[in-house]
Amino acid sequence: MILSDRDIKEAILRKSIQIEPFSEDNLTPNGYDLTVGEIYIEGEKKKEAKIAPLKWFAISTKEYIKLKDVTAQLWIRSTYARKGVLSSFGKVDVGFEGCLTLSCFNARQEIEIKEGDRFCQIVFERLASKPSKYYEGKYKGQKTIKL
Repeated sequence: MILSDRDIKEAILRKSIQIEPFSEDNLTPNGYDLTVGEIYIEGEKKKEAKIAPLKWFAISTKEYIKLKDVTAQLWIRSTYARKGVLSSFGKVDVGFEGCLTLSCFNARQEIEIKEGDRFCQIVFERLASKPSKYYEGKYKGQKTIKL
């Protein structure tokens, strides 16, 4: 079951979901917009960048998230999809905490991207039952881009 904005607020109060920093303005009817923290392009980390067509880049989310008993999906915001940005997102496992690193490719036209831009939406889902194990992978606790 996908959580609504009301469900997300309740989950935050119960600490089932934690988002730091949290802004009510980023709540959507069925998710939360995550923003750009750092941009990694051509071997450098930047706060803003112009991304040429046919260039790969990565971003980290500004938000540090913690999922206690929910999982999540990521979806690129349509603003970036319409500009030709392609990204491959994975599932965010129950038990994950940290900033997310997102791998991207600019397929069409030069774009500008900067810290704080809304980049993708995280959509939270309840599990049908308690998992037998929680995420304990190498990306847990990351606070910056980790390739």
